[in-house]
Amino acid sequence: MIGTLGKLLVAASLLGLAAVASADPVDINRASAKEMASALEGVGKARAEAIVRYRENNGPFGAVDELVRVDGIGKGIVDMNRNNLRVNAPDVAG
Repeated sequence: MIGTLGKLLVAASLLGLAAVASADPVDINRASAKEMASALEGVGKARAEAIVRYRENNGPFGAVDELVRVDGIGKGIVDMNRNNLRVNAPDVAG
């Protein structure tokens, strides 16, 4: 039998999962390293900084799958986060 504390922990876990599932996807062309590190599985500070550095040196990503071009980011990390990633074209001054 689950006690009150156990029920509260289960409820908190479910609420946490719901919050993650309903969060907006991370735009890899605009998100900061800090935002990516906190929102993406398997992406800590170093990998998030590598994504930003790649973006700054090579221009915006055209597709989520291009993340594999970043050192330390493989297909597994992309696939694990696919539903939480998006690529928007950067703003164009006109």
